[in-house]
Amino acid sequence: MNGQPVSGASAKVGRGRGRGLTAFALGSLLLFVTACGGGGDADAGGDGKGGEGGGKVENAASQAVVTIAPKDGAKSVATSGALKIGASKGKLTTVTVEDSKGNAVDGKIAADGTAWEPARHLAGATKYTVHAIAKDSEGRVSAKDTTFTTLVPKNTFIGHYTPEDGSTVGVGMPVSLNFTRGITDPEAVEKAIKVTADPAVPVEPHWFGNDRLDFRPEKYWAAGTKVTVELNLDGVEGRPGVYGEQSKTVKFTIGRSMVSTVDAKAKTMKVVKDGKEIKKINITAGAPSTTTYNGQMVISEKHKVTRMNGATVGFGGEYDIKDVPHAMRLSTSGTFIHGNYWASAGTFGSANVSHGCVGLRDVRGGYDKNMPSAWFYDQSIIGDVVIVKNSDDKDIAPDNGLNGWNMSWAEWTK
Repeated sequence: MNGQPVSGASAKVGRGRGRGLTAFALGSLLLFVTACGGGGDADAGGDGKGGEGGGKVENAASQAVVTIAPKDGAKSVATSGALKIGASKGKLTTVTVEDSKGNAVDGKIAADGTAWEPARHLAGATKYTVHAIAKDSEGRVSAKDTTFTTLVPKNTFIGHYTPEDGSTVGVGMPVSLNFTRGITDPEAVEKAIKVTADPAVPVEPHWFGNDRLDFRPEKYWAAGTKVTVELNLDGVEGRPGVYGEQSKTVKFTIGRSMVSTVDAKAKTMKVVKDGKEIKKINITAGAPSTTTYNGQMVISEKHKVTRMNGATVGFGGEYDIKDVPHAMRLSTSGTFIHGNYWASAGTFGSANVSHGCVGLRDVRGGYDKNMPSAWFYDQSIIGDVVIVKNSDDKDIAPDNGLNGWNMSWAEWTK
């Protein structure tokens, strides 16, 4: 009997305590859930305040706004001045502009992060894709992507260039571009052309009229220099409504140095290769009535045999020689250094009898390799320098051939 009440009492107390513990546990759980749920509701709220201890919003939208002009899908977009990328209430961090082939357009984000500008013009008739990212003051990201297509030019121009890609030329060879249309915005065209040298040396441009642009260093190129010309003319508006359509890289190498000096008074020519005189040749220069230009001239063409007709250079019918051997052009106006088989051997070194050219002794047909003219022709390459001095004539004009060396560096860069 004494054991049963104890046992019953124990059972009653056990059941009561069990209910109490269960209630306490549920209450605690509810408090925990409420605390967690309350924090979540606060973060999701518009003002980000969860009661007195509200925290910073972690998933709110970025306040930064990216702007891109032209608008998405735009067509016939101008190649210069139309592409503008900006950011408000934030700063640009990444901008990529690529054409359909994946070629990137170089550009720069402004120091304050509010704008990006392309480094140069865009190409014509090309589809571009823009991807821009900006961040607000809290580091939250905003991005925008667009595409647009540039205009299809109706009128175009290109630049015919000298020297040829892959060629090896003499130390006097400039980079010379002759444009098929007159240029009225020379700065835009200059900006689209880059000439670099290895080893490095400053290379500067100079315009002759509105359709020719030459580049050269201050002094003759060093032997062995490698020159690269980048023509990024595609899309350049060289004159109103006329756009470049040329995108090409040209490379050439400067060979050994050869500079020959003609003394019209002494009637001789000294040939200096890599700083050493290798030959002295008797010559005949322009006669007193048809003197040879003085100045620094560059060989621009080589012909084993060519026709020379006085009528083509203002001398009427004074001469028409159909087989002039070993002819090398020194000027656009018709100055050559060439073989002469029609004058007597005693003329060379003793008399000036030409119509302005520099003549070297030769035979008809130019077959004799021992002739001075044949030797000089074989030694010479396009871009070699021939200097004429002591002639009773003026200096050759810098644009008469590839002869910009007759301008001082100050004049060239002015």
